Amino acid sequence: MGLWLNIGMMAALCTFIMVGLPVMFILTGCAMVFGGLGIAFGVFDHFLLGALAQRIFGTMTSETLIAIPLFVFMGMMLERSRIAPDLLEAMGRLFGKMNGGLAISVTVVGALLGASAGVVGATVVTMGLIALPAMMRHRYDPAFATGSICAAGTLGQIIPPATVMVVLGEVLASAYQQAQLSQGLFSIQTISVGDLYAGAMIPSLVLTALYMIYQAVLCWWKPSIGPAVPPDEAGNVSLATLVEVLVAPIVLLVAILGSTLAGIATPTESAAVGAIGALLLAGLRAGKGSPAPIHLANAAALLLVVLRSFFDLRLGRQEAPLADQLALVAAAVLTLVLAWGILVSLSRTFRDGILGPTSHATMSVTAMIFGTLIGATLFSLVFRGLGGDDVVRSVLEAMPGGKYGALFLVMLIVFLLGFPLDFTEIVIIVVPITGPVLMQMGIDPIWFGVLLALNLQTSFLTPPLGPTLFYIQGVLPPGVTSQDVYRGIIPFVMIQIIALALVVLFPLSATWLPSVLL
Repeated sequence: MGLWLNIGMMAALCTFIMVGLPVMFILTGCAMVFGGLGIAFGVFDHFLLGALAQRIFGTMTSETLIAIPLFVFMGMMLERSRIAPDLLEAMGRLFGKMNGGLAISVTVVGALLGASAGVVGATVVTMGLIALPAMMRHRYDPAFATGSICAAGTLGQIIPPATVMVVLGEVLASAYQQAQLSQGLFSIQTISVGDLYAGAMIPSLVLTALYMIYQAVLCWWKPSIGPAVPPDEAGNVSLATLVEVLVAPIVLLVAILGSTLAGIATPTESAAVGAIGALLLAGLRAGKGSPAPIHLANAAALLLVVLRSFFDLRLGRQEAPLADQLALVAAAVLTLVLAWGILVSLSRTFRDGILGPTSHATMSVTAMIFGTLIGATLFSLVFRGLGGDDVVRSVLEAMPGGKYGALFLVMLIVFLLGFPLDFTEIVIIVVPITGPVLMQMGIDPIWFGVLLALNLQTSFLTPPLGPTLFYIQGVLPPGVTSQDVYRGIIPFVMIQIIALALVVLFPLSATWLPSVLL
């Protein structure tokens, strides 16, 4: 009976997902119904539910997951600070004079904006509204233009510090620990979000480079697909303008990634740096007033990072060297300067109508993610209590090809789930169920995580059901059709498959950098 309840549980989950109900309610509802049936038929021990409160409390108090609202706030604030139009304009002037230059500009901006914002729909729509009319005005092929925008918009799913990587890293770490405990390894090894960031670094850069190489070669071969912008229309971009536009997002990304990968800060602390940096950047671009408080705050934040790197700033120590005491006093002064800059930025963004919508969007997205996590916790508890782990293990171990056959099956399921669900929901549902079994079979967790992210990115682009294709259809100008979108995205899907194959064939592309940084 437990087997049939497991099958019914998964069937109900898939059915209601296809109907389009909220995933957090589907997970909770399925767990409650089938858990009740399991108790009624005597195949589920209701005492297992006693662990639910502790698991939920552990999820809500996870230090790593605190990074989620901070990264979401950073992304939403950057989106509303209108940095994308300035980036696209500057990149367009820089690359526009070469064939395919506008498409390459879109890819560069998509990588920067996607890594900062991490919201696929927002990135695709923003670039579609800004870049697509300009590309059509300069006689770009509609299929090539829309394909470039869709592909660039999904880069935020794989380029660190993507928000979804935080969820994936936390779920992978839990699955890895469970796999080791199941093997009787009580001195367990752990992985972190920083390890996943490091693992995704090389594949994401290779993928971005492949996009740009394809765009440059195609437009060199067939200039009519992406003609160069005439010199009198392209204009010139000064070095000062380029630095002003590029320095903020690049410094922000370097600060987040550098501090995490170097071990200076945890992902949560890095996310806090990103949120404050995005707020200061938005305050600098919003409203009227002197930029001095915000410039001073930026300088103070940088100096605080330097002080934290070279001095022990812990409070309450009875005996501290004179240098540490002086550094602590300097840190207190710098903190006051930073706080003043933050207050000025809050005031300006509030008056300009940026802070309110950003906070509301942050709360909505965060509530969705944590609600789904709670539902998945209950679902996983009931599924395992009904013997679902044994069923999954039997199916995966029976696959021809051993662990690679099992990995292929999981990736196929993930690819298909990418059509109706988003990244976070798939990770929360699939990884806790299949991850421990795959890792017991010898699959490296970092490699698995990077493959999963690339696979989902491919799914989001694949016609006819890829979500990215629906996002851009809402901003298509007259004369550009859905057929153009489908036709233009196919080459980028092929590039995705090539990148995915490279990571499959060369696992070191995902595992080498984390091993070096250990």
